[in-house]
Amino acid sequence: MRTLIISLMLLLTTTHSFATETKMPETQTKVKLTTTLGDIVIQLNAEKAPISSQNFLTYVNEGFYNGTIFHRVIKGFMAQGGGFDTSFNQKAVHAPIKNEANNGLSNKRGTLAMARTNVPDSATAQFFINYKDNAFLDHSSPTPSGWGYAVFGEVIEGMDVVDAMANQPTGNRGGHQDVPKTDIVIEKAEVIK
Repeated sequence: MRTLIISLMLLLTTTHSFATETKMPETQTKVKLTTTLGDIVIQLNAEKAPISSQNFLTYVNEGFYNGTIFHRVIKGFMAQGGGFDTSFNQKAVHAPIKNEANNGLSNKRGTLAMARTNVPDSATAQFFINYKDNAFLDHSSPTPSGWGYAVFGEVIEGMDVVDAMANQPTGNRGGHQDVPKTDIVIEKAEVIK
């Protein structure tokens, strides 16, 4: 009996030690966008969207987003940014990434997703923030029309700033529609603790 108790104690100690050593980090990577309307804090979901999250972080760490604008804002739908500077010049980007829209994450209010062309694997630097639940943008099938848009993060602070963007007057600029008439600039994008 004594041997059984000692064995159980050793097993519990070893299990506790192993669980402590392999514990997942308590925090996910967070990025702060300092904009002309206020700060937006985003929490990335690297577990379910590792490619998109790493891609976004690469652009953040390179300072790519600094000085870019939210160039397409549609109230009740989404706010898109990350591609144009204040002169409405499109910035040079890295190669497109694989579409991760089949990761189980939904385009719900406050989530960030990768913007892309009609080609499923065409996302580069541009992203959008959903104003409402846009389930029709989710992955439904591995076809060009069903691939959807990959969610990779969520606004955890500053959704009021995102909502304020939707109240800005918009118009046409550089062949694009729904462009805010007053630039909404991402002054700085940075990883925070």
